[in-house]
Amino acid sequence: MKSVLIVGLGRFGRHMGKKLMEEGNEVLAVDINEERVNDAMDLVTEAQIGDATNEHFVASLGVGNFDLCVVAIGDNFQSSLETTALLKDYGAGFVLARANRDVHAKFLLRNGADRVVYPEKEMAQRLAVKYGTDNIFDYIELTPEYSIYEIPVPGSWIGKSIVEKEIRNRYHISILATKEEGEIIPLPKPEYVFKGTESLIIMGHYRDVRNLAKVK
Repeated sequence: MKSVLIVGLGRFGRHMGKKLMEEGNEVLAVDINEERVNDAMDLVTEAQIGDATNEHFVASLGVGNFDLCVVAIGDNFQSSLETTALLKDYGAGFVLARANRDVHAKFLLRNGADRVVYPEKEMAQRLAVKYGTDNIFDYIELTPEYSIYEIPVPGSWIGKSIVEKEIRNRYHISILATKEEGEIIPLPKPEYVFKGTESLIIMGHYRDVRNLAKVK
């Protein structure tokens, strides 16, 4: 269990707070807007009305006691910058900040953010890969080059084993699991024989997975 401070209770902040709570964490959420705070009362451990660009308010939060501080402000970049800097000044161990543009990310990192996320950009890219590419059901980016993908079994693999197809040597990917009717079977053995009813969870370079998607 972690203790988390979320600053900003727009859609991103509320969704993150709710999920963190579901995962068993303690969440304090703050926002300058009273209506947003009231709406979030049932989603987090505690919610407070306050201005996170105010040094005295930030000092009162005991920032250094939180495992994670999230700057979820999306509608006021100046406030996001000031909040990030104040959190670091008062001892925040790790600050995750939301950005809408590349230039925002640069300034947030310079002001003390340990990690910057682009919720809209990252989701748009994920959906573009998922729905804009044949034979890719889903993916999770690990780095700009490597990701985890869910793909169907190529027809020419059905009835053959992993070792017979020389998957790693020929296709330069790793099979992490198979998935059938919602059930995940992790780390299939080399003698595992492919069926036509499952999908594969694989890890690989973007280029290699694109080439694999063309395999019939």
